[in-house]
Amino acid sequence: MPPDEQRDALLVAAGLSGRPAHLLEKDVWVVQLLETLFATHYGGNLTFKGGTSLSKAYNAIRRFSEDIDITYDIRAIIPDLVADAGEEALPPTRSREKKWSRQVKRQLGTWVADEMLPTIERGLLEAGLPTRLRADNDKLIVAYEPLFPDYGFVRPEVLLEFGARSTGEPRDKRSVECDAARYIPDVDFPSARPWVMSVDRTFWEKATAIHVFCRQRRSRAQRLSRHWNDIVRLDDAGYADRALSNRREALSVAKHKQMFFREKDTDGNWIDYEAAVSGSLRLVPEGNAYTALQTDYDRMVNDGILLDDEEGFDELMRRCAELEDKANSL
Repeated sequence: MPPDEQRDALLVAAGLSGRPAHLLEKDVWVVQLLETLFATHYGGNLTFKGGTSLSKAYNAIRRFSEDIDITYDIRAIIPDLVADAGEEALPPTRSREKKWSRQVKRQLGTWVADEMLPTIERGLLEAGLPTRLRADNDKLIVAYEPLFPDYGFVRPEVLLEFGARSTGEPRDKRSVECDAARYIPDVDFPSARPWVMSVDRTFWEKATAIHVFCRQRRSRAQRLSRHWNDIVRLDDAGYADRALSNRREALSVAKHKQMFFREKDTDGNWIDYEAAVSGSLRLVPEGNAYTALQTDYDRMVNDGILLDDEEGFDELMRRCAELEDKANSL
């Protein structure tokens, strides 16, 4: 469709859905990129993860999905080093982890720039969608010409962020559709069927990231408050109870982060992820960290990112405190 007809179609969908037209436009690009990405010959080694996967693949949260997080199977990027590392592909020692991480970092940036960028660019051109792509180490930024002038908090570009220090498992294939498609069925929209990380693992990855924020008492929280919203929405959808009872996945995430993503708390002590998932989880920040998180949350709400899921920040923290108590009691 020519741009003016695309604009009219999205304005119709915006009127019927109550969602901002520019968010519906960016959502189309998110789905298009997932379709293009998983149609490449690398697709079998890629796993869609993070909050966008919870929204688009599981329909578990009602938050606008801005960016795409992708895991490239560590067994595919450094096969020789992980050949004898077992099912979870974890390094046996700290020194081995450093060697693996250096190699992954070196190869991932090259792979994104030399392999993924031209592959995605070619796929979009074949679909009649010229864009501006640039690589930034492990990130690929896809900028498009927006149909609507005011994007506010949201940028007219999609960030594909790649990681390669896990297998991406457990995972399964799930269908992904554009949000506007249900409102104007006579218009063809892109769709995708990517490999998607299990919701239990995504819950624990978010919960442990929140734990680190709380232990570090950070004074900046730009674009982080979505994680708190996501775990509460997972609780609403019934996924949180399932994840909390999945001890195997909780410990798997803890061991993985303990090896690859070590962090210190505000006192300079190493954060113990296994202790966090075994009765010491913290989901509610204090002091300046609470204030910084509230500022970021209010900004996200004001820009319509949460669609119809928004609630007061204090209420969100109350729900997180309940989840924290439930997790630790288990």
